[in-house]
Amino acid sequence: MKKIYVLSVCIMLLLLSSCKFSETIHVTDDGSGTMSFSFDGSQFMEMGGDNLGESEEKTLDSIIVFKDFLEAKKDSIATLPKEEQEQLKALERFKMHMLMDPNTKKMVIDVNTDFDDVNELEDMFKVLNKANELKETNEVQQTSPLAQMGTTESSEVHYTYNGKVFKRIVKVTNPELLEATKDSLADAEMILAASTYTLNYHFPKKIKSVSLENAMFSQDHKSFSAELSFKDYLTDPESLNVEVILED
Repeated sequence: MKKIYVLSVCIMLLLLSSCKFSETIHVTDDGSGTMSFSFDGSQFMEMGGDNLGESEEKTLDSIIVFKDFLEAKKDSIATLPKEEQEQLKALERFKMHMLMDPNTKKMVIDVNTDFDDVNELEDMFKVLNKANELKETNEVQQTSPLAQMGTTESSEVHYTYNGKVFKRIVKVTNPELLEATKDSLADAEMILAASTYTLNYHFPKKIKSVSLENAMFSQDHKSFSAELSFKDYLTDPESLNVEVILED
């Protein structure tokens, strides 16, 4: 199983060239807010040149509201093991917008959710993997190209916020698998170097400090953006640990 997972990552990474991932979180005064995960693979589409524009593939521009989808498939989902049902139920609060246009060479995927408490948030790659498990429809499977990516099998991501301190906490849970992933990605060094993972965090108070050295602050000092290496995301996930301290 581990070998299959590592192979999946390698295959996907061979397709990625200068792709951009971003994780955006907006936190309000009461600790609720929104989170979105975006993937821009337009540069990869451009690598296909004129062949993509001449292909018979049609433009895909769709929005998947998982709550509606799960309701429509509730009978078949009810036949699954309880654990799988609970995992799929966790998708209810997510929406996914997918745009793939071979003519304009656009490939953009955005997954977003509202939350009542920062502690509800999870690794968005896990969300995409859960979405890929909805095998009852070809639409979801075929339009989830990011599934099986990230280090979701070797690490866990948690978020905390107490009104003054926000944390993005990454913990490696399977060191052996992480090392195997590093080895499998050795030949993709140049590809990985061209891809980025950007954090965009917005808070209701001014930011006193951020643990990331390359954080760029907004004019009102309530937001910051930090562009990180996607290679680090995959091979050194704990390097994306973040602590944000807000002013009183």
